[in-house]
Amino acid sequence: MLGPPTITFVIPVYNGSATVGDVVKDIQEHFRGEDFEIVLVNDGSQDDSESTCRELRERYPGLITYVHLAHNFGEHAAVLAGLNHAQGDYVAVLDDDGQNPPREVRRLFEEIQKGSADVVYGRYRSKRHGRLRNLGSWFNDAMANAMLKKPRDLYLSSFKIMNRFLVDQITKYKGPFPYIDGLILRTTSSIGQIEVEHVSRPTGKSGYTAKKLVSLWLNMFLNFSIAPLRAAVFLGLITSAFSILLLTGIVIDKIYINPNLTIGIPTVLVVQTLFAGVQLVVLGTIGEYLGRLFLDHSKRPQFVVRYCRERSEP
Repeated sequence: MLGPPTITFVIPVYNGSATVGDVVKDIQEHFRGEDFEIVLVNDGSQDDSESTCRELRERYPGLITYVHLAHNFGEHAAVLAGLNHAQGDYVAVLDDDGQNPPREVRRLFEEIQKGSADVVYGRYRSKRHGRLRNLGSWFNDAMANAMLKKPRDLYLSSFKIMNRFLVDQITKYKGPFPYIDGLILRTTSSIGQIEVEHVSRPTGKSGYTAKKLVSLWLNMFLNFSIAPLRAAVFLGLITSAFSILLLTGIVIDKIYINPNLTIGIPTVLVVQTLFAGVQLVVLGTIGEYLGRLFLDHSKRPQFVVRYCRERSEP
């Protein structure tokens, strides 16, 4: 039976058969002599990632735990699945595409060992993502500042390392729609970051799509903040106050300025449209919350593991 390692590398894999092998090889080269493990989580890949991960496990016996999810649950769910299988005193999370060089984990590892932070994020000196992902990252960062009270100088990258205390707290979360950074921010304020290198993707293209970026934003927007409800209330109050002012102006104009002026149908339609818009915003926001409460109550799973091969298994 293998004992707990010093550091665990959690790598969510999605259509990464062409790159994940090089990532594992780089980890082994840069951490040779260290006590570490790797947890590969196949998140419903449509390519040969399953066979690739199984081959890597055979090539590096006693090093890799392979977790195979039943279908694609999303990056954050896959990371959470990996955290549930991570045994290390420290857990590093990095992508399967090679854009987070394993040699940079060494610097994150040295920083978190100083003991002043529960998590250390890697802040990219120069990002090598595509325009869509960069735009989505900027938008999510701006929303995190407003919704989650994130420090403005903190960049929430997927490249980070956490200590055992933080991992144990995160894995206590059993609700649907996990958002790892939201769980981190609501658990601890001991957060660090250092600048790291971000390299170009060696092959293929990013698995991030506009749909996935919107889904990630909704997870943060609705699961970890009640700010949308408060915004809906303020929007309703402001719109109602504005409508009262307009109606007061119409009455004054009718009585004192233009008594012969007929109040037209367009005015009525504008007022109705205004109130209808506010109602739709408020009801839609409440509906999202109620829908998520329903899914939580119905025990919608964060992820479903089809099978798992622990590193200690032959």
